[in-house]
Amino acid sequence: MTRILNSERKDAVSGLARSAIVFLHGYGANGADLLGLSDPLSEHLPDTLFIAPDAPESCAGSPFGFQWFPIPWIDGSSEEESMRGMVAAANDLNAFLDALMVDEDLLPEQVVLFGFSQGTMLALHIAPRREDEIAGLVAFSGRLLEPEALVDEVNCKPPILLLHGDQDDVVPVQSLPSAVEGLQKAGFKDVFAHIMKGTGHGIAPDGLSVALAFIRDKLGFL
Repeated sequence: MTRILNSERKDAVSGLARSAIVFLHGYGANGADLLGLSDPLSEHLPDTLFIAPDAPESCAGSPFGFQWFPIPWIDGSSEEESMRGMVAAANDLNAFLDALMVDEDLLPEQVVLFGFSQGTMLALHIAPRREDEIAGLVAFSGRLLEPEALVDEVNCKPPILLLHGDQDDVVPVQSLPSAVEGLQKAGFKDVFAHIMKGTGHGIAPDGLSVALAFIRDKLGFL
């Protein structure tokens, strides 16, 4: 049984949503944490709905935040609990995306996932395993989990932009080339990467600019 994800949204400034960006926040944060990015992005994406769900679980390490799944080296959970949590969150997010497309009358190729940290990890897990290919995935400061399993479980290969700060002390920047390698082994061709110089675990202006260009390209009708 899937859990209903609470979400916040910013409607298309044009009044007509012809595409959607779904923000997936990091560990201990909430949807509002990334929804603020809609302000600089919406000027260039006037027909885009921005929506940001909260992860389904409260976060022990952040009383006012949420987690998509437990992280053993932070909360003391087991690897099995973490994996069960990720599978459950994947089901929840897939149900959320399916409902969003029905409610907003959007096709998969009109939807972009925009993840940060743990949100990126979940996005990289579900996007290749969905039946229909989304327009693209913007993946900030995360890592590709279970790259070996992806080879056998991939259903589609959406374009992916990986971005990471070279001073990240939360998720090491080496996670980016590891993700590129794992995706390429799974047959992905459209994998792009950008290193944000002098940036820690966050989203720098140059990274956001690269992400915007990628989004505009993949939502080609804009």
